Amino acid sequence: MKRAITLKSPKPTSARNRDPDNPPWSEAMLGPPVVRRGRGPQKAPVKVSTTIRIDADVLEYFRASGPGYQTRMNEVLRTAKEKAVAAKAGRGSRSRY
Repeated sequence: MKRAITLKSPKPTSARNRDPDNPPWSEAMLGPPVVRRGRGPQKAPVKVSTTIRIDADVLEYFRASGPGYQTRMNEVLRTAKEKAVAAKAGRGSRSRY
C-alpha cells in the first residue's frame, strides 16, 4: 500500500509573517479595484498588420542593419510611394496647349 503524500501549508508563524517590514495586506490597504483601460486609438497614420513575401537577400540586408529593420523598410517603401505619386502628379499637371 502506497502512502499519500501531503504537502504542509506554511505555518502562520513563519518568518515572512513575523517580518515587520512585510505586514500582511488588509482590504483597506488594497483599496477599491481600479479599472485600467487600453492605450486608446492610435494617432494617424494607423498601421495595418499584413503578410508580405520579400526576397531573402533584401530581408537579410535590412535585418543585418539591426533592430528596427521593419521601420526602415517602411520608410523606404514610403519614399518610393511618394516619388511615384509626385511623378504621376507631375505628368498629369502639364497642359498640352
